Amino acid sequence: MSFSALPLSYCTNVHPGRTLGEIIDGLDRFTVPVAARLGSPLAAGLWLAAPVIKELQAAPDGGARFAEALRERGLSCHTLNAFPFGDFHSPRVKENVYVPSWAEQSRLDYTLGAARTLAELLPADEEGSISTLPLGYPGIHSAPDFLERCVDNLLATARELDRIQSKNGRTIRLGLEPEPCCWLDTTPSAIAFFTDRLWPAARKQNCLDAVRTHIGLCFDVCHQAVAFEDVGRSIVALDEAGIRLNKIHITCAIELRDPATNQAARAALAQYAEPRYLHQTKARTLDGRVLTQFDLEPTFALEPPAEFLMAPIWRTHFHVPVDAERLGPLATTRAELRAALAAVRGLPYAPHLEVETYTWDVMPGSAPRDLVDGLTGELSATRTLLAELSK
Repeated sequence: MSFSALPLSYCTNVHPGRTLGEIIDGLDRFTVPVAARLGSPLAAGLWLAAPVIKELQAAPDGGARFAEALRERGLSCHTLNAFPFGDFHSPRVKENVYVPSWAEQSRLDYTLGAARTLAELLPADEEGSISTLPLGYPGIHSAPDFLERCVDNLLATARELDRIQSKNGRTIRLGLEPEPCCWLDTTPSAIAFFTDRLWPAARKQNCLDAVRTHIGLCFDVCHQAVAFEDVGRSIVALDEAGIRLNKIHITCAIELRDPATNQAARAALAQYAEPRYLHQTKARTLDGRVLTQFDLEPTFALEPPAEFLMAPIWRTHFHVPVDAERLGPLATTRAELRAALAAVRGLPYAPHLEVETYTWDVMPGSAPRDLVDGLTGELSATRTLLAELSK
């Protein structure tokens, strides 16, 4: 199977989007100039937060007018990011990005609002995808009936997406996005959730076909690389389990090699500790165990526990430019990105592809790289990589 023939997209959660006006401003300041630099069609992978969805739904013909605004700028949209519910650019996001969870009605309502909006943005005869959180975060979502409530809301989502498809012919697929330290974090945990919980519940409620059609995964390469998965084998395993990958986040993580002797790399990693986002850090020991630090802190990088110090390799959930092989003394997981995309190439369908580096303005350095330059470099390098893998 070839890669998706749709224009490559980048996720607009990289720039603020608390209102529709901010989103339009971001498209004009960043997305349109990037498309001009690339000289070929570009899709906007829109992050539409809950307040923006409400704003669009409250305005007469809000979705139709927004679709026209995209067309006027030469942009298309086939995928939304509905993971961050609120302000993804507040001073402190951290674990708040997982609120509300999939056990809550507000998450269901927001996601369905996003789906109805996407149905208005999609060109005719085109499928859409929406990425969302991996159910929730065990540190704050631990009620005994948590997973049961998540399943109920996902079944309701599948039924409504099925109605949207019947009404206007737009097929929209949801992608739960596993992330380190969440309820869905590894490929085995995702497979177990679908096969042991979601599908049996759907079978009981006579909506299994709708669930299989509309509920799958968003595979974020950075996340699964941080978990030290063989990302190529993970993609094959998910396909063999019958779980559809509706979206691929083209992302890279930070990799630190030989921490015991590479003090310069540990000092460099410490600079990536920052107060806005969670940066889960994992290490693989010589005997194959995976250790977890729930968030990167400078003291952890500079003076790590002995067990971490003896592990030969660390990986940190910090989305770094996907065209970077190295960041000074630090490496990246670009090799895993290549392996993941090679496996995606072998799927019997073509998931949506989206570059998602949202951390440009929190990367260390006194002079941040120009965002248009950075996004153009990432997208250009990704197109080159996809062309190489297509040969």
